[in-house]
Amino acid sequence: MDLVWPVTAWALWFAALAAAFKVSGRDRALRQAPEYAVPAPVAELLRGMRPQDVFHTTLFDLVTRGWMTIEGDRLSLAPPPERPLVPYEQWVLERVRARMAGARRAPVIALMPEAADLDRRFVPLVRECAIDLGLARRRWQTMIVPLLLAVALVVPWYATVSLSGISWLGTIATMVSWLAGIGVLVSGRGFLLTARGREVAGPGPVPVNPQQEWIFTGSGWQGVEIEPAAPSRARERLEAAGHVVKRWVKVESAGESSSRTRYYVALHDGVSAKATAYEVGAGVYRDVLPGDSVRLLVKPRKGAVVRVLAHDRHW
Repeated sequence: MDLVWPVTAWALWFAALAAAFKVSGRDRALRQAPEYAVPAPVAELLRGMRPQDVFHTTLFDLVTRGWMTIEGDRLSLAPPPERPLVPYEQWVLERVRARMAGARRAPVIALMPEAADLDRRFVPLVRECAIDLGLARRRWQTMIVPLLLAVALVVPWYATVSLSGISWLGTIATMVSWLAGIGVLVSGRGFLLTARGREVAGPGPVPVNPQQEWIFTGSGWQGVEIEPAAPSRARERLEAAGHVVKRWVKVESAGESSSRTRYYVALHDGVSAKATAYEVGAGVYRDVLPGDSVRLLVKPRKGAVVRVLAHDRHW
Protein backbone atom coordinates (compact mmCIF):
# COMPACT_ATOMS: atom_id res chain seq x y z
CA MET A 1 0.00 0.00 0.00
CA ASP A 2 2.93 2.33 0.61
CA LEU A 3 3.63 2.52 -3.13
CA VAL A 4 0.07 3.54 -4.04
CA TRP A 5 0.66 7.29 -3.71
CA PRO A 6 3.97 7.44 -5.65
CA VAL A 7 2.59 5.22 -8.43
CA THR A 8 -0.60 7.27 -8.62
CA ALA A 9 1.35 10.53 -8.72
CA TRP A 10 3.62 9.32 -11.53
CA ALA A 11 0.64 7.93 -13.49
CA LEU A 12 -1.22 11.24 -13.23
CA TRP A 13 1.85 13.20 -14.34
CA PHE A 14 2.45 11.01 -17.39
CA ALA A 15 -1.25 11.19 -18.26
CA ALA A 16 -1.08 14.99 -18.10
CA LEU A 17 2.07 14.93 -20.25
CA ALA A 18 0.43 12.73 -22.89
CA ALA A 19 -2.69 14.89 -22.95
CA ALA A 20 -0.65 18.08 -23.29
CA PHE A 21 1.36 16.71 -26.22
CA LYS A 22 -1.74 15.33 -27.92
CA VAL A 23 -3.55 18.65 -27.71
CA SER A 24 -0.50 20.63 -28.82
CA GLY A 25 0.00 18.32 -31.81
CA ARG A 26 -3.37 19.12 -33.32
CA ASP A 27 -3.49 21.43 -36.32
CA ARG A 28 -4.53 24.93 -35.42
CA ALA A 29 -6.51 27.42 -37.44
CA LEU A 30 -3.51 29.39 -38.65
CA ARG A 31 -3.53 32.04 -41.34
CA GLN A 32 -3.32 30.68 -44.84
CA ALA A 33 0.23 30.14 -46.09
CA PRO A 34 1.17 32.40 -49.01
CA GLU A 35 0.48 31.17 -52.50
CA TYR A 36 3.88 32.13 -53.92
CA ALA A 37 6.65 29.56 -54.21
CA VAL A 38 8.28 28.47 -50.97
CA PRO A 39 12.03 29.30 -50.85
CA ALA A 40 14.07 26.22 -51.72
CA PRO A 41 16.18 26.33 -48.50
CA VAL A 42 13.03 26.36 -46.35
CA ALA A 43 11.53 23.47 -48.33
CA GLU A 44 14.73 21.44 -47.94
CA LEU A 45 14.80 21.99 -44.18
CA LEU A 46 11.18 20.81 -43.93
CA ARG A 47 12.12 17.72 -45.96
CA GLY A 48 14.79 16.82 -43.44
CA MET A 49 17.88 17.85 -45.36
CA ARG A 50 21.03 18.35 -43.34
CA PRO A 51 22.10 21.95 -42.50
CA GLN A 52 25.03 21.76 -44.94
CA ASP A 53 22.64 21.05 -47.82
CA VAL A 54 20.32 23.87 -46.76
CA PHE A 55 23.29 26.27 -46.59
CA HIS A 56 24.42 25.11 -50.02
CA THR A 57 20.96 25.72 -51.47
CA THR A 58 20.83 29.20 -49.90
CA LEU A 59 24.22 30.02 -51.35
CA PHE A 60 23.21 29.11 -54.89
CA ASP A 61 19.85 30.81 -54.47
CA LEU A 62 21.75 34.03 -53.74
CA VAL A 63 23.84 33.40 -56.86
CA THR A 64 20.75 33.15 -59.06
CA ARG A 65 19.42 36.40 -57.55
CA GLY A 66 22.56 38.37 -58.32
CA TRP A 67 24.24 38.64 -54.92
CA MET A 68 27.18 36.44 -55.97
CA THR A 69 28.67 34.87 -59.08
CA ILE A 70 30.33 31.50 -59.60
CA GLU A 71 32.82 30.69 -62.34
CA GLY A 72 34.10 27.16 -62.24
CA ASP A 73 34.71 26.39 -58.58
CA ARG A 74 35.31 30.03 -57.56
CA LEU A 75 32.78 32.37 -55.99
CA SER A 76 32.93 36.15 -55.98
CA LEU A 77 30.62 38.74 -54.44
CA ALA A 78 28.58 40.91 -56.79
CA PRO A 79 27.25 44.44 -56.23
CA PRO A 80 24.20 43.94 -54.00
CA PRO A 81 20.92 44.28 -55.91
CA GLU A 82 18.16 46.42 -54.48
CA ARG A 83 16.31 43.47 -52.99
CA PRO A 84 15.91 42.79 -49.26
CA LEU A 85 17.22 39.60 -47.71
CA VAL A 86 15.49 37.51 -45.07
CA PRO A 87 17.51 36.89 -41.87
CA TYR A 88 18.90 33.45 -42.82
CA GLU A 89 20.04 34.78 -46.21
CA GLN A 90 21.70 37.75 -44.51
CA TRP A 91 23.47 35.33 -42.17
CA VAL A 92 24.81 33.31 -45.12
CA LEU A 93 25.99 36.45 -46.90
CA GLU A 94 27.80 37.66 -43.78
CA ARG A 95 29.51 34.30 -43.28
CA VAL A 96 30.64 34.23 -46.90
CA ARG A 97 32.10 37.73 -46.59
CA ALA A 98 33.87 36.79 -43.36
CA ARG A 99 35.39 33.64 -44.87
CA MET A 100 36.51 35.45 -48.02
CA ALA A 101 38.34 37.95 -45.76
CA GLY A 102 38.48 40.63 -48.41
CA ALA A 103 39.56 38.34 -51.26
CA ARG A 104 37.93 38.92 -54.64
CA ARG A 105 37.32 35.21 -55.26
CA ALA A 106 37.32 32.07 -53.12
CA PRO A 107 36.70 28.34 -53.67
CA VAL A 108 33.10 27.36 -53.02
CA ILE A 109 34.29 24.40 -50.97
CA ALA A 110 36.03 26.76 -48.50
CA LEU A 111 32.91 28.77 -47.66
CA MET A 112 31.02 26.15 -45.62
CA PRO A 113 30.76 27.17 -41.92
CA GLU A 114 31.34 24.73 -39.09
CA ALA A 115 28.53 22.27 -38.40
CA ALA A 116 28.02 23.63 -34.86
CA ASP A 117 27.66 27.16 -36.22
CA LEU A 118 25.05 25.99 -38.69
CA ASP A 119 23.05 24.16 -36.02
CA ARG A 120 23.11 26.98 -33.47
CA ARG A 121 22.58 30.01 -35.70
CA PHE A 122 21.62 29.16 -39.26
CA VAL A 123 18.98 26.45 -38.77
CA PRO A 124 16.93 28.48 -36.20
CA LEU A 125 16.75 31.36 -38.69
CA VAL A 126 15.44 29.08 -41.43
CA ARG A 127 12.91 27.62 -38.98
CA GLU A 128 11.71 31.11 -38.06
CA CYS A 129 11.22 31.84 -41.76
CA ALA A 130 9.12 28.66 -42.08
CA ILE A 131 7.01 29.81 -39.14
CA ASP A 132 6.59 33.28 -40.65
CA LEU A 133 5.39 31.68 -43.90
CA GLY A 134 2.78 29.60 -42.06
CA LEU A 135 4.57 26.33 -42.88
CA ALA A 136 5.38 25.47 -39.27
CA ARG A 137 4.63 26.55 -35.71
CA ARG A 138 5.91 26.19 -32.19
CA ARG A 139 4.40 23.39 -30.13
CA TRP A 140 3.23 25.96 -27.58
CA GLN A 141 2.98 29.71 -28.07
CA THR A 142 4.44 30.32 -24.60
CA MET A 143 6.47 28.28 -22.12
CA ILE A 144 3.68 28.23 -19.51
CA VAL A 145 2.56 24.64 -20.22
CA PRO A 146 6.05 23.04 -20.21
CA LEU A 147 6.96 25.05 -17.09
CA LEU A 148 3.85 23.81 -15.30
CA LEU A 149 4.62 20.22 -16.34
CA ALA A 150 8.21 20.56 -15.11
CA VAL A 151 7.10 22.05 -11.77
CA ALA A 152 4.45 19.33 -11.37
CA LEU A 153 7.27 16.75 -11.36
CA VAL A 154 7.94 17.79 -7.75
CA VAL A 155 4.80 15.93 -6.63
CA PRO A 156 5.68 12.38 -7.82
CA TRP A 157 9.35 12.94 -6.99
CA TYR A 158 8.55 14.00 -3.41
CA ALA A 159 6.05 11.17 -2.97
CA THR A 160 8.72 8.65 -4.03
CA VAL A 161 11.64 10.11 -2.08
CA SER A 162 9.62 10.62 1.12
CA LEU A 163 8.74 6.93 1.01
CA SER A 164 12.06 5.38 -0.06
CA GLY A 165 14.57 7.94 1.18
CA ILE A 166 18.10 7.69 -0.19
CA SER A 167 17.78 4.31 -1.91
CA TRP A 168 17.86 2.97 -5.43
CA LEU A 169 14.18 3.88 -5.85
CA GLY A 170 14.72 7.45 -4.69
CA THR A 171 17.80 7.77 -6.92
CA ILE A 172 15.89 6.56 -9.97
CA ALA A 173 13.01 8.96 -9.20
CA THR A 174 15.47 11.87 -8.95
CA MET A 175 17.14 10.99 -12.26
CA VAL A 176 13.83 10.50 -14.05
CA SER A 177 12.49 13.80 -12.70
CA TRP A 178 15.63 15.65 -13.75
CA LEU A 179 15.73 14.22 -17.28
CA ALA A 180 11.96 14.52 -17.80
CA GLY A 181 11.99 18.14 -16.64
CA ILE A 182 14.79 19.06 -19.03
CA GLY A 183 13.09 17.19 -21.86
CA VAL A 184 9.77 18.95 -21.32
CA LEU A 185 11.40 22.38 -21.24
CA VAL A 186 13.42 21.67 -24.40
CA SER A 187 10.40 20.35 -26.30
CA GLY A 188 8.35 23.31 -25.15
CA ARG A 189 9.65 25.31 -28.12
CA GLY A 190 9.29 22.33 -30.42
CA PHE A 191 8.97 22.76 -34.19
CA LEU A 192 5.83 21.28 -35.78
CA LEU A 193 4.74 21.40 -39.42
CA THR A 194 1.35 22.77 -40.38
CA ALA A 195 -0.88 21.13 -43.00
CA ARG A 196 0.67 23.36 -45.69
CA GLY A 197 4.13 22.59 -44.35
CA ARG A 198 3.52 18.86 -44.67
CA GLU A 199 2.58 19.38 -48.32
CA VAL A 200 5.82 21.26 -48.94
CA ALA A 201 7.81 18.59 -47.07
CA GLY A 202 6.59 15.91 -49.47
CA PRO A 203 8.59 14.86 -52.54
CA GLY A 204 9.09 17.80 -54.85
CA PRO A 205 11.09 18.66 -57.95
CA VAL A 206 14.76 19.42 -57.36
CA PRO A 207 16.72 21.22 -60.12
CA VAL A 208 19.67 19.23 -61.38
CA ASN A 209 22.39 20.66 -63.55
CA PRO A 210 23.96 17.71 -65.42
CA GLN A 211 26.90 19.85 -66.50
CA GLN A 212 28.19 20.89 -63.06
CA GLU A 213 26.39 19.97 -59.87
CA TRP A 214 27.85 20.88 -56.48
CA ILE A 215 27.30 17.98 -54.13
CA PHE A 216 28.09 17.06 -50.54
CA THR A 217 29.96 13.75 -50.56
CA GLY A 218 30.31 13.25 -46.80
CA SER A 219 33.86 14.59 -46.82
CA GLY A 220 33.27 18.00 -48.38
CA TRP A 221 31.77 19.83 -51.32
CA GLN A 222 32.93 19.19 -54.84
CA GLY A 223 31.64 19.68 -58.35
CA VAL A 224 30.80 16.57 -60.36
CA GLU A 225 28.73 15.64 -63.37
CA ILE A 226 25.66 13.48 -62.81
CA GLU A 227 25.00 10.85 -65.48
CA PRO A 228 22.31 8.15 -65.73
CA ALA A 229 23.27 4.55 -65.06
CA ALA A 230 24.45 2.92 -68.28
CA PRO A 231 22.09 0.13 -69.42
CA SER A 232 23.57 -3.35 -69.43
CA ARG A 233 22.52 -6.67 -70.94
CA ALA A 234 23.68 -8.56 -67.89
CA ARG A 235 21.03 -10.91 -66.57
CA GLU A 236 22.12 -10.87 -62.98
CA ARG A 237 21.29 -7.91 -60.80
CA LEU A 238 24.20 -5.67 -59.86
CA GLU A 239 25.21 -3.90 -56.68
CA ALA A 240 25.96 -0.17 -56.48
CA ALA A 241 27.45 1.52 -53.44
CA GLY A 242 28.42 5.05 -52.47
CA HIS A 243 27.17 8.26 -50.89
CA VAL A 244 23.82 9.70 -51.92
CA VAL A 245 24.78 13.09 -53.29
CA LYS A 246 21.53 14.21 -54.88
CA ARG A 247 17.90 13.17 -55.14
CA TRP A 248 15.14 14.61 -57.30
CA VAL A 249 11.67 14.01 -58.70
CA LYS A 250 10.66 14.06 -62.35
CA VAL A 251 7.02 14.21 -63.44
CA GLU A 252 6.41 12.75 -66.91
CA SER A 253 3.23 13.10 -68.92
CA ALA A 254 1.50 9.77 -69.55
CA GLY A 255 -1.41 11.16 -71.54
CA GLU A 256 -3.69 14.13 -71.79
CA SER A 257 -4.99 13.80 -68.23
CA SER A 258 -2.42 11.66 -66.44
CA SER A 259 1.19 11.84 -65.41
CA ARG A 260 3.82 9.58 -63.88
CA THR A 261 6.20 10.53 -61.12
CA ARG A 262 9.72 9.09 -61.18
CA TYR A 263 12.17 9.31 -58.29
CA TYR A 264 15.95 9.40 -58.66
CA VAL A 265 19.04 9.38 -56.47
CA ALA A 266 22.65 9.93 -57.51
CA LEU A 267 25.51 7.95 -55.93
CA HIS A 268 29.14 9.03 -55.77
CA ASP A 269 32.10 6.92 -54.70
CA GLY A 270 34.01 9.90 -53.27
CA VAL A 271 36.76 9.99 -55.89
CA SER A 272 35.26 9.83 -59.39
CA ALA A 273 34.56 12.86 -61.56
CA LYS A 274 30.97 11.72 -62.10
CA ALA A 275 28.04 10.54 -60.01
CA THR A 276 25.60 7.90 -61.24
CA ALA A 277 21.83 8.38 -61.15
CA TYR A 278 19.45 5.49 -60.42
CA GLU A 279 15.67 5.35 -60.44
CA VAL A 280 14.19 4.39 -57.08
CA GLY A 281 10.77 3.86 -55.57
CA ALA A 282 8.96 6.52 -53.56
CA GLY A 283 9.76 4.71 -50.29
CA VAL A 284 13.50 4.65 -50.94
CA TYR A 285 13.38 8.30 -52.00
CA ARG A 286 11.81 9.27 -48.68
CA ASP A 287 14.23 7.16 -46.63
CA VAL A 288 17.60 8.29 -48.01
CA LEU A 289 19.11 11.75 -47.79
CA PRO A 290 22.21 13.34 -49.33
CA GLY A 291 25.26 12.22 -47.37
CA ASP A 292 23.86 8.77 -46.54
CA SER A 293 26.04 5.78 -47.40
CA VAL A 294 24.03 3.09 -49.19
CA ARG A 295 24.45 -0.20 -51.02
CA LEU A 296 21.78 -0.86 -53.64
CA LEU A 297 20.65 -3.83 -55.70
CA VAL A 298 20.02 -2.60 -59.25
CA LYS A 299 18.35 -3.95 -62.38
CA PRO A 300 21.16 -3.59 -64.96
CA ARG A 301 18.94 -3.06 -68.01
CA LYS A 302 16.90 -0.20 -66.56
CA GLY A 303 19.21 1.24 -63.91
CA ALA A 304 16.35 0.89 -61.42
CA VAL A 305 16.88 0.02 -57.77
CA VAL A 306 15.27 -3.21 -56.59
CA ARG A 307 16.00 -2.77 -52.89
CA VAL A 308 18.39 -1.19 -50.39
CA LEU A 309 20.96 -3.70 -49.11
CA ALA A 310 22.62 -1.37 -46.59
CA HIS A 311 21.89 2.14 -45.35
CA ASP A 312 24.07 4.18 -42.99
CA ARG A 313 23.12 7.75 -42.04
CA HIS A 314 26.14 9.96 -41.34
CA TRP A 315 24.57 12.65 -39.15
